[in-house]
Amino acid sequence: MYTEVVDAKDPKSSLISPTNKINNYNFDYPFRDFDWDKARRALMALWGSHKRKVMISLGVLGSGYFVYKIYDGYRRKITNKEIMEFDADKAVDEAIRSQLETLFENIQRISDTITLPYAMHSLRDRLSEKLDLTYFMEKLMQTKGETGIRAATERFELWEKVKVLSFTRAATSLWTMTMLTLYARVQVNILGRHLYVEMTRSDGSQLLGEESDALSKIEKQEYLTTADYLSTYGFNSLVMNMRNAVSQVMKTKQLNSQFSMETLQETMMEILDLFMGVGSDLVLFNWVDYILPETAAQYREMSSADDASTLMDFTKLEQLISETRAVLSSSDFKTVVEISLRKGVDLLVDAMKGAQIGDVIPLAKLLPRVAQLSTPLLEEPAHNKFVKLLRNAPEVQLFYTFLYANIPRE
Repeated sequence: MYTEVVDAKDPKSSLISPTNKINNYNFDYPFRDFDWDKARRALMALWGSHKRKVMISLGVLGSGYFVYKIYDGYRRKITNKEIMEFDADKAVDEAIRSQLETLFENIQRISDTITLPYAMHSLRDRLSEKLDLTYFMEKLMQTKGETGIRAATERFELWEKVKVLSFTRAATSLWTMTMLTLYARVQVNILGRHLYVEMTRSDGSQLLGEESDALSKIEKQEYLTTADYLSTYGFNSLVMNMRNAVSQVMKTKQLNSQFSMETLQETMMEILDLFMGVGSDLVLFNWVDYILPETAAQYREMSSADDASTLMDFTKLEQLISETRAVLSSSDFKTVVEISLRKGVDLLVDAMKGAQIGDVIPLAKLLPRVAQLSTPLLEEPAHNKFVKLLRNAPEVQLFYTFLYANIPRE
Protein backbone atom coordinates (compact mmCIF):
# COMPACT_ATOMS: atom_id res chain seq x y z
CA MET A 1 0.00 0.00 0.00
CA TYR A 2 2.86 2.23 -0.57
CA THR A 3 4.96 3.45 -3.56
CA GLU A 4 8.61 4.44 -3.82
CA VAL A 5 9.39 7.77 -5.57
CA VAL A 6 12.74 7.70 -7.48
CA ASP A 7 14.09 10.41 -9.79
CA ALA A 8 15.37 8.63 -12.84
CA LYS A 9 17.35 11.70 -13.96
CA ASP A 10 19.22 11.91 -10.68
CA PRO A 11 22.06 9.40 -10.68
CA LYS A 12 22.34 9.66 -6.91
CA SER A 13 18.77 8.52 -6.36
CA SER A 14 19.87 4.91 -6.10
CA LEU A 15 22.31 5.87 -3.37
CA ILE A 16 19.77 7.48 -1.07
CA SER A 17 20.31 6.55 2.61
CA PRO A 18 17.80 4.24 4.34
CA THR A 19 16.41 7.08 6.41
CA ASN A 20 15.84 9.31 3.43
CA LYS A 21 14.52 6.31 1.56
CA ILE A 22 11.80 5.72 4.18
CA ASN A 23 10.80 9.37 3.93
CA ASN A 24 10.23 8.96 0.21
CA TYR A 25 7.47 6.30 0.85
CA ASN A 26 3.81 7.40 0.62
CA PHE A 27 1.85 5.20 3.17
CA ASP A 28 -1.86 4.36 2.54
CA TYR A 29 -3.34 3.72 6.13
CA PRO A 30 -6.14 1.10 5.78
CA PHE A 31 -8.40 2.45 8.64
CA ARG A 32 -7.89 6.10 7.76
CA ASP A 33 -11.50 6.56 6.74
CA PHE A 34 -13.01 4.13 9.35
CA ASP A 35 -15.82 5.63 11.53
CA TRP A 36 -14.86 4.55 15.04
CA ASP A 37 -17.68 6.42 16.70
CA LYS A 38 -20.26 4.67 14.57
CA ALA A 39 -18.77 1.30 15.41
CA ARG A 40 -18.85 2.07 19.13
CA ARG A 41 -22.53 3.02 18.93
CA ALA A 42 -23.28 -0.20 17.05
CA LEU A 43 -21.56 -2.33 19.69
CA MET A 44 -23.42 -0.54 22.49
CA ALA A 45 -26.68 -1.14 20.69
CA LEU A 46 -25.82 -4.85 20.26
CA TRP A 47 -24.92 -5.14 23.92
CA GLY A 48 -28.11 -3.42 24.95
CA SER A 49 -30.28 -5.74 22.90
CA HIS A 50 -28.48 -8.99 24.03
CA LYS A 51 -27.36 -8.03 27.50
CA ARG A 52 -30.02 -10.16 29.23
CA LYS A 53 -29.24 -13.23 27.15
CA VAL A 54 -25.53 -12.91 27.75
CA MET A 55 -25.99 -12.51 31.51
CA ILE A 56 -28.33 -15.53 31.64
CA SER A 57 -25.85 -17.61 29.65
CA LEU A 58 -23.00 -16.62 31.93
CA GLY A 59 -25.14 -17.42 34.97
CA VAL A 60 -26.01 -20.85 33.64
CA LEU A 61 -22.37 -21.58 32.87
CA GLY A 62 -21.29 -20.39 36.31
CA SER A 63 -23.97 -22.47 38.03
CA GLY A 64 -22.98 -25.54 36.00
CA TYR A 65 -19.36 -25.11 36.91
CA PHE A 66 -20.29 -24.69 40.58
CA VAL A 67 -22.43 -27.85 40.51
CA TYR A 68 -19.64 -29.73 38.75
CA LYS A 69 -17.15 -28.68 41.43
CA ILE A 70 -19.52 -29.91 44.15
CA TYR A 71 -20.06 -33.23 42.31
CA ASP A 72 -16.33 -33.65 41.68
CA GLY A 73 -15.57 -33.07 45.35
CA TYR A 74 -18.24 -35.57 46.43
CA ARG A 75 -16.99 -38.10 43.88
CA ARG A 76 -13.44 -37.74 45.13
CA LYS A 77 -14.64 -38.21 48.69
CA ILE A 78 -16.57 -41.38 47.79
CA THR A 79 -13.63 -42.71 45.78
CA ASN A 80 -11.23 -42.14 48.64
CA LYS A 81 -13.64 -43.88 50.99
CA GLU A 82 -13.95 -46.84 48.65
CA ILE A 83 -10.17 -47.03 48.34
CA MET A 84 -9.83 -47.04 52.11
CA GLU A 85 -12.52 -49.72 52.43
CA PHE A 86 -10.82 -51.78 49.71
CA ASP A 87 -7.48 -51.51 51.48
CA ALA A 88 -9.16 -52.51 54.75
CA ASP A 89 -10.85 -55.52 53.10
CA LYS A 90 -7.57 -56.50 51.49
CA ALA A 91 -5.82 -56.32 54.83
CA VAL A 92 -8.54 -58.52 56.39
CA ASP A 93 -8.25 -61.04 53.54
CA GLU A 94 -4.51 -61.19 53.98
CA ALA A 95 -4.91 -61.67 57.73
CA ILE A 96 -7.44 -64.48 57.17
CA ARG A 97 -5.18 -66.12 54.61
CA SER A 98 -2.20 -65.88 56.93
CA GLN A 99 -4.19 -67.32 59.83
CA LEU A 100 -5.57 -70.15 57.71
CA GLU A 101 -2.08 -71.05 56.53
CA THR A 102 -0.84 -71.07 60.11
CA LEU A 103 -3.73 -73.23 61.37
CA PHE A 104 -3.45 -75.56 58.39
CA GLU A 105 0.28 -75.99 58.97
CA ASN A 106 -0.36 -76.70 62.66
CA ILE A 107 -2.89 -79.41 61.80
CA GLN A 108 -0.52 -80.86 59.20
CA ARG A 109 2.34 -80.90 61.71
CA ILE A 110 0.18 -82.66 64.32
CA SER A 111 -0.86 -85.24 61.75
CA ASP A 112 2.68 -85.84 60.47
CA THR A 113 4.52 -85.85 63.80
CA ILE A 114 1.98 -87.34 66.22
CA THR A 115 -1.13 -88.91 64.69
CA LEU A 116 0.39 -90.86 61.78
CA PRO A 117 3.56 -92.05 63.60
CA TYR A 118 1.49 -93.28 66.54
CA ALA A 119 -0.93 -95.11 64.23
CA MET A 120 2.01 -96.71 62.35
CA HIS A 121 3.56 -97.83 65.63
CA SER A 122 0.27 -99.40 66.74
CA LEU A 123 0.00 -101.21 63.40
CA ARG A 124 3.49 -102.68 63.74
CA ASP A 125 2.59 -104.05 67.16
CA ARG A 126 -0.71 -105.52 65.97
CA LEU A 127 0.93 -107.02 62.88
CA SER A 128 3.63 -108.70 64.94
CA GLU A 129 0.99 -110.02 67.31
CA LYS A 130 -1.55 -111.20 64.76
CA LEU A 131 0.66 -112.41 61.90
CA ASP A 132 3.71 -113.79 63.66
CA LEU A 133 5.56 -116.49 61.69
CA THR A 134 7.99 -117.45 64.42
CA TYR A 135 5.99 -120.44 65.67
CA PHE A 136 5.54 -121.98 62.22
CA MET A 137 9.18 -121.44 61.23
CA GLU A 138 10.34 -123.12 64.45
CA LYS A 139 8.03 -126.08 63.80
CA LEU A 140 9.48 -126.43 60.30
CA MET A 141 12.98 -126.50 61.74
CA GLN A 142 11.92 -129.17 64.23
CA THR A 143 10.43 -131.42 61.56
CA LYS A 144 13.40 -130.99 59.24
CA GLY A 145 14.97 -134.36 58.53
CA GLU A 146 11.99 -136.36 59.76
CA THR A 147 10.64 -139.00 57.44
CA GLY A 148 7.30 -140.62 57.01
CA ILE A 149 3.96 -139.63 55.60
CA ARG A 150 2.88 -137.88 58.78
CA ALA A 151 5.98 -135.71 58.93
CA ALA A 152 5.69 -134.85 55.24
CA THR A 153 2.03 -133.96 55.68
CA GLU A 154 2.82 -131.81 58.68
CA ARG A 155 5.61 -129.99 56.81
CA PHE A 156 3.32 -129.42 53.85
CA GLU A 157 0.61 -127.92 56.08
CA LEU A 158 3.17 -125.74 57.84
CA TRP A 159 4.55 -124.45 54.52
CA GLU A 160 1.05 -123.66 53.31
CA LYS A 161 0.42 -121.65 56.46
CA VAL A 162 3.74 -119.84 56.06
CA LYS A 163 2.89 -119.12 52.42
CA VAL A 164 -0.49 -117.63 53.26
CA LEU A 165 0.75 -115.75 56.32
CA SER A 166 3.76 -114.30 54.47
CA PHE A 167 1.66 -112.81 51.70
CA THR A 168 -1.06 -111.79 54.17
CA ARG A 169 1.54 -109.97 56.23
CA ALA A 170 2.99 -108.19 53.18
CA ALA A 171 -0.37 -107.29 51.64
CA THR A 172 -1.80 -106.11 54.98
CA SER A 173 1.26 -103.94 55.65
CA LEU A 174 1.05 -102.33 52.22
CA TRP A 175 -2.70 -101.77 52.42
CA THR A 176 -2.69 -100.32 55.94
CA MET A 177 0.32 -98.07 55.24
CA THR A 178 -1.38 -96.75 52.12
CA MET A 179 -4.71 -96.19 53.82
CA LEU A 180 -3.26 -94.49 56.87
CA THR A 181 -1.19 -92.14 54.75
CA LEU A 182 -4.14 -91.18 52.56
CA TYR A 183 -6.56 -91.02 55.49
CA ALA A 184 -4.32 -88.66 57.45
CA ARG A 185 -4.31 -86.26 54.49
CA VAL A 186 -8.08 -86.53 54.16
CA GLN A 187 -8.42 -85.49 57.80
CA VAL A 188 -6.12 -82.50 57.34
CA ASN A 189 -7.97 -81.26 54.27
CA ILE A 190 -11.42 -81.68 55.81
CA LEU A 191 -10.34 -79.79 58.93
CA GLY A 192 -8.77 -77.10 56.76
CA ARG A 193 -11.99 -76.81 54.82
CA HIS A 194 -14.01 -76.31 58.00
CA LEU A 195 -11.50 -73.76 59.26
CA TYR A 196 -11.92 -71.82 56.02
CA VAL A 197 -15.70 -71.73 56.40
CA GLU A 198 -15.41 -70.68 60.02
CA MET A 199 -12.95 -67.90 59.23
CA THR A 200 -15.07 -66.49 56.40
CA ARG A 201 -18.08 -66.45 58.73
CA SER A 202 -16.14 -64.50 61.32
CA ASP A 203 -15.20 -61.81 58.73
CA GLY A 204 -11.66 -61.90 60.03
CA SER A 205 -12.67 -60.92 63.55
CA GLN A 206 -10.66 -63.81 65.00
CA LEU A 207 -6.98 -63.05 65.10
CA LEU A 208 -4.01 -65.36 65.04
CA GLY A 209 -3.66 -67.51 68.12
CA GLU A 210 -7.38 -67.67 68.82
CA GLU A 211 -9.26 -70.93 68.46
CA SER A 212 -12.34 -71.24 66.31
CA ASP A 213 -15.54 -71.79 68.25
CA ALA A 214 -16.65 -74.45 65.78
CA LEU A 215 -13.31 -76.29 65.76
CA SER A 216 -11.72 -76.19 69.18
CA LYS A 217 -8.52 -77.95 70.18
CA ILE A 218 -10.50 -80.77 71.76
CA GLU A 219 -12.53 -81.34 68.62
CA LYS A 220 -9.49 -81.40 66.37
CA GLN A 221 -7.70 -83.74 68.74
CA GLU A 222 -10.55 -86.26 68.99
CA TYR A 223 -11.14 -86.21 65.24
CA LEU A 224 -7.45 -86.72 64.48
CA THR A 225 -7.25 -89.64 66.91
CA THR A 226 -9.73 -91.56 64.74
CA ALA A 227 -6.63 -92.46 62.66
CA ASP A 228 -5.93 -95.04 65.38
CA TYR A 229 -9.29 -96.72 64.77
CA LEU A 230 -7.79 -99.04 62.13
CA SER A 231 -5.18 -100.62 64.39
CA THR A 232 -7.45 -100.65 67.44
CA TYR A 233 -10.84 -101.79 66.17
CA GLY A 234 -10.70 -102.62 62.45
CA PHE A 235 -7.53 -104.68 62.31
CA ASN A 236 -8.95 -108.13 63.16
CA SER A 237 -11.63 -108.01 60.47
CA LEU A 238 -9.11 -106.59 58.01
CA VAL A 239 -6.64 -109.44 58.57
CA MET A 240 -9.36 -112.08 58.31
CA ASN A 241 -10.61 -110.81 54.94
CA MET A 242 -7.08 -110.23 53.62
CA ARG A 243 -6.16 -113.80 54.53
CA ASN A 244 -9.19 -115.07 52.64
CA ALA A 245 -8.12 -113.10 49.56
CA VAL A 246 -4.56 -114.43 49.85
CA SER A 247 -5.77 -118.02 50.27
CA GLN A 248 -7.90 -117.77 47.16
CA VAL A 249 -5.07 -116.36 45.02
CA MET A 250 -2.26 -118.54 46.40
CA LYS A 251 -4.09 -121.86 46.30
CA THR A 252 -2.80 -122.42 42.75
CA LYS A 253 0.78 -121.37 43.62
CA GLN A 254 2.94 -124.33 44.57
CA LEU A 255 5.99 -124.06 46.80
CA ASN A 256 8.23 -125.23 43.96
CA SER A 257 6.70 -122.76 41.52
CA GLN A 258 9.30 -120.52 39.89
CA PHE A 259 8.64 -116.88 40.74
CA SER A 260 10.07 -113.92 38.90
CA MET A 261 9.74 -110.35 40.14
CA GLU A 262 7.06 -109.77 37.52
CA THR A 263 5.15 -112.80 38.83
CA LEU A 264 5.45 -111.48 42.38
CA GLN A 265 4.17 -108.08 41.24
CA GLU A 266 1.18 -109.63 39.48
CA THR A 267 0.41 -111.84 42.49
CA MET A 268 0.43 -108.94 44.94
CA MET A 269 -1.85 -106.84 42.73
CA GLU A 270 -4.21 -109.80 42.26
CA ILE A 271 -4.50 -110.18 46.04
CA LEU A 272 -5.10 -106.46 46.60
CA ASP A 273 -7.60 -106.18 43.75
CA LEU A 274 -9.56 -109.15 45.09
CA PHE A 275 -9.53 -107.64 48.58
CA MET A 276 -10.70 -104.24 47.28
CA GLY A 277 -13.32 -105.81 45.03
CA VAL A 278 -11.74 -104.38 41.87
CA GLY A 279 -13.44 -105.72 38.75
CA SER A 280 -16.14 -107.44 40.77
CA ASP A 281 -19.75 -106.41 41.32
CA LEU A 282 -19.96 -108.62 44.41
CA VAL A 283 -19.00 -106.61 47.51
CA LEU A 284 -18.76 -108.87 50.55
CA PHE A 285 -17.61 -106.16 52.95
CA ASN A 286 -17.04 -102.42 53.09
CA TRP A 287 -13.34 -101.77 53.66
CA VAL A 288 -14.17 -98.22 54.85
CA ASP A 289 -15.44 -99.84 58.06
CA TYR A 290 -11.88 -100.91 58.87
CA ILE A 291 -10.75 -97.28 58.94
CA LEU A 292 -13.62 -95.34 60.46
CA PRO A 293 -16.78 -96.08 62.46
CA GLU A 294 -20.16 -95.45 60.91
CA THR A 295 -21.22 -92.85 63.45
CA ALA A 296 -19.73 -90.63 66.13
CA ALA A 297 -21.93 -92.38 68.71
CA GLN A 298 -20.36 -95.72 67.81
CA TYR A 299 -16.88 -94.24 68.09
CA ARG A 300 -17.67 -92.67 71.46
CA GLU A 301 -19.00 -95.95 72.76
CA MET A 302 -16.01 -97.95 71.54
CA SER A 303 -13.32 -95.48 72.55
CA SER A 304 -14.77 -94.65 76.00
CA ALA A 305 -13.80 -90.99 75.67
CA ASP A 306 -12.42 -89.26 78.74
CA ASP A 307 -13.97 -86.26 80.46
CA ALA A 308 -12.07 -83.74 78.36
CA SER A 309 -13.29 -85.10 75.05
CA THR A 310 -16.89 -85.22 76.20
CA LEU A 311 -16.81 -81.42 76.30
CA MET A 312 -16.64 -81.20 72.53
CA ASP A 313 -19.62 -80.65 70.30
CA PHE A 314 -20.97 -84.10 69.49
CA THR A 315 -22.80 -82.77 66.42
CA LYS A 316 -19.55 -81.43 65.01
CA LEU A 317 -17.77 -84.77 65.43
CA GLU A 318 -20.68 -86.51 63.74
CA GLN A 319 -20.45 -84.07 60.82
CA LEU A 320 -16.69 -84.62 60.47
CA ILE A 321 -17.00 -88.41 60.52
CA SER A 322 -19.90 -88.31 58.06
CA GLU A 323 -17.96 -86.13 55.63
CA THR A 324 -14.89 -88.34 55.97
CA ARG A 325 -16.85 -91.51 55.22
CA ALA A 326 -18.36 -89.82 52.19
CA VAL A 327 -14.88 -89.03 50.89
CA LEU A 328 -13.52 -92.53 51.58
CA SER A 329 -16.56 -94.11 49.89
CA SER A 330 -16.27 -91.97 46.75
CA SER A 331 -15.18 -93.43 43.44
CA ASP A 332 -12.45 -90.78 43.16
CA PHE A 333 -10.85 -91.88 46.42
CA LYS A 334 -11.06 -95.53 45.40
CA THR A 335 -9.22 -94.65 42.20
CA VAL A 336 -6.53 -92.87 44.20
CA VAL A 337 -6.21 -95.94 46.47
CA GLU A 338 -5.77 -98.25 43.48
CA ILE A 339 -3.10 -95.99 41.98
CA SER A 340 -1.32 -95.71 45.33
CA LEU A 341 -1.34 -99.49 45.91
CA ARG A 342 0.13 -100.10 42.48
CA LYS A 343 2.86 -97.54 43.11
CA GLY A 344 3.62 -99.25 46.42
CA VAL A 345 3.85 -102.70 44.80
CA ASP A 346 6.11 -101.35 42.06
CA LEU A 347 8.44 -99.80 44.65
CA LEU A 348 8.51 -103.04 46.66
CA VAL A 349 9.40 -105.11 43.63
CA ASP A 350 12.06 -102.64 42.51
CA ALA A 351 13.65 -102.84 45.97
CA MET A 352 13.65 -106.65 45.85
CA LYS A 353 15.16 -106.75 42.37
CA GLY A 354 18.42 -105.37 43.73
CA ALA A 355 18.93 -108.44 45.92
CA GLN A 356 17.56 -110.91 43.39
CA ILE A 357 19.97 -113.59 42.16
CA GLY A 358 18.80 -114.97 38.86
CA ASP A 359 15.63 -114.32 36.95
CA VAL A 360 13.43 -116.74 38.89
CA ILE A 361 13.40 -118.25 42.37
CA PRO A 362 11.31 -121.02 43.96
CA LEU A 363 8.37 -119.69 45.92
CA ALA A 364 9.54 -121.46 49.11
CA LYS A 365 12.80 -119.47 49.08
CA LEU A 366 10.96 -116.23 48.32
CA LEU A 367 8.57 -116.45 51.29
CA PRO A 368 10.97 -115.17 54.01
CA ARG A 369 11.74 -112.08 51.92
CA VAL A 370 8.03 -111.49 51.32
CA ALA A 371 7.32 -111.76 55.06
CA GLN A 372 10.02 -109.15 55.81
CA LEU A 373 8.40 -106.55 53.55
CA SER A 374 6.33 -105.28 56.47
CA THR A 375 9.42 -103.76 58.09
CA PRO A 376 10.10 -101.01 55.52
CA LEU A 377 6.39 -100.55 54.81
CA LEU A 378 5.53 -99.66 58.41
CA GLU A 379 8.68 -97.68 59.15
CA GLU A 380 8.38 -94.25 60.81
CA PRO A 381 6.68 -91.84 58.36
CA ALA A 382 9.59 -89.37 58.52
CA HIS A 383 11.94 -92.04 57.10
CA ASN A 384 9.42 -94.09 55.12
CA LYS A 385 10.10 -93.96 51.38
CA PHE A 386 6.67 -95.45 50.64
CA VAL A 387 4.90 -92.67 52.56
CA LYS A 388 6.97 -90.06 50.73
CA LEU A 389 6.15 -91.70 47.41
CA LEU A 390 2.42 -91.48 48.05
CA ARG A 391 2.54 -87.89 49.32
CA ASN A 392 4.40 -86.73 46.22
CA ALA A 393 2.32 -88.65 43.69
CA PRO A 394 0.68 -86.15 41.26
CA GLU A 395 -2.62 -88.04 41.27
CA VAL A 396 -2.77 -87.95 45.06
CA GLN A 397 -1.90 -84.25 45.26
CA LEU A 398 -4.53 -83.41 42.64
CA PHE A 399 -7.19 -85.32 44.55
CA TYR A 400 -6.48 -83.41 47.76
CA THR A 401 -6.42 -80.11 45.90
CA PHE A 402 -9.97 -80.74 44.71
CA LEU A 403 -10.97 -82.04 48.12
CA TYR A 404 -9.81 -78.87 49.90
CA ALA A 405 -11.38 -76.63 47.26
CA ASN A 406 -14.75 -78.35 47.62
CA ILE A 407 -16.04 -75.90 50.23
CA PRO A 408 -19.53 -76.94 51.38
CA ARG A 409 -22.20 -74.39 50.51
CA GLU A 410 -24.16 -73.08 53.44
